[in-house]
Amino acid sequence: MPSPPITELSTRAREIFRLVVEGYLTNGQPVGSKALAVAGGMNLSSASIRSVLHDLEMLGLLAAPHTSAGRLPTDAGLRLFVDGIMQVAEPTLDERAAIERQLSRPGPVEAALEATSSLLSSLSAGAGVVMVPKREPRLQHLQLVPLSPGRALAVMVSEDGSVENRVVDLPPDLRPGALEEASNYISAHLQGRTLAEAARAMRGDIASGRSALDAASRDLVERGLAVWSEDALRRPVLVVRGASNLLDETALGDLERIRLLLDDLENKQSVAELLDLAREAEATRIFIGSENRLFALSGSSVIASPYRDREGRVVGVVGVIGPTRLNYARLVPMVDFTAQSLGKLIG
Repeated sequence: MPSPPITELSTRAREIFRLVVEGYLTNGQPVGSKALAVAGGMNLSSASIRSVLHDLEMLGLLAAPHTSAGRLPTDAGLRLFVDGIMQVAEPTLDERAAIERQLSRPGPVEAALEATSSLLSSLSAGAGVVMVPKREPRLQHLQLVPLSPGRALAVMVSEDGSVENRVVDLPPDLRPGALEEASNYISAHLQGRTLAEAARAMRGDIASGRSALDAASRDLVERGLAVWSEDALRRPVLVVRGASNLLDETALGDLERIRLLLDDLENKQSVAELLDLAREAEATRIFIGSENRLFALSGSSVIASPYRDREGRVVGVVGVIGPTRLNYARLVPMVDFTAQSLGKLIG
């Protein structure tokens, strides 16, 4: 049944519920009435607290695992806590500076994405994930270098500084100088364009008669562009770092859940589909346990935030995956700030 609004709980029930959830998020263990009587300062007997715990359990907000006398929050209880009680803790100045320093290191955008994933992993003690922007690089320079008869190496330098190589099959009986002519044409006429834009521009030049390239050189230009255009959709769309963090000492009694979680993380396409749900969100989204099909069996949570380019377009998602006892109050604003910082690097 749906959980009640937080406003329908009595002040006493709300306070006991808060203490149970915060205790569980701190140590991952069920919280008992005796511990609540000592820590809460509510001047209530253990019997009175047990009565409230029972009521909260009947509402579907708490559960008693196995034969333990303690309670821990259900997924519905965690959702109620996150939406109605939790007070977020904004990143400190030192934490903000550390995030910005890590992401501002020189290098291609791929390095920034990996750094972001590793950073979120270290901050959360969970797995950091980053969905790679679905965009093509813009050309700065492309060079065709002969390798052997019938083969050449296409070297592409992007505006973001990344360098990639592909082997290109050459047409038979290629005339001398064709490779250099094709390379010069690409660098002179197609610089600053994506691969798709470059291909369209080249075909437009040929159709209008503005291109002085002969048939062999035109074929080389198309081959040089196509080797990247063809595999753009096959590239990994997700960077995952820190999965080993999930195997800490608190996981020793819950190894089956961790095994299921690691299996889920191996299925990157499914993880990417889950994160894609956060692309349209205005702010950070939280998926708790059974709320998402992918991590329902492993009982894991996801905190995800979209990041935008300088024109305000959503180009990807950053997030943290871990057990449901993640420190939501600290990590939600941390993920949000990291997304904003990463967005500043995306052109």
